[in-house]
Amino acid sequence: MTLKQQLYNQCLSYIQNRMDAAQQAIEDAQKASTDDTKSSAGDKYETGREMMQQETNRNMAQLNEANKLKVALNKISPGIVSPKAIAGSVVLTDNGNFYLAISAGLLNTSAGQYFAVSPASPLGLKLLGVKEGDEFKLNDKTYHIKKVV
Repeated sequence: MTLKQQLYNQCLSYIQNRMDAAQQAIEDAQKASTDDTKSSAGDKYETGREMMQQETNRNMAQLNEANKLKVALNKISPGIVSPKAIAGSVVLTDNGNFYLAISAGLLNTSAGQYFAVSPASPLGLKLLGVKEGDEFKLNDKTYHIKKVV
């Protein structure tokens, strides 16, 4: 399996874990809401139901965000090769290695550690279009591009 395929699969796993966690939280909140029986303290019951509804809404928003990440990731082809950094590229710099895909944090592979960054993030925007030998500055730090895969 290629490095890009490993990174892609880890990003996919990251998204799936977020989706599973949000779905489970939604189910738990809905179950808690239906299990809550109305007591003589009606206001307390209504407050509990409202809190469960807010929790469900929060988790639905997280699920929607995870779906957006999945859509963005599905637009990337792990097999694509370009001399300039594009979505799906691996960019090696003197200040870290980056995978331009989605914001998924640090990914560990047999080839080392890579930071998965979104092309829409400040760092991702700087990385887009760079090629071997280029450099750019971000937050008073200069990045020298060693290689674009």
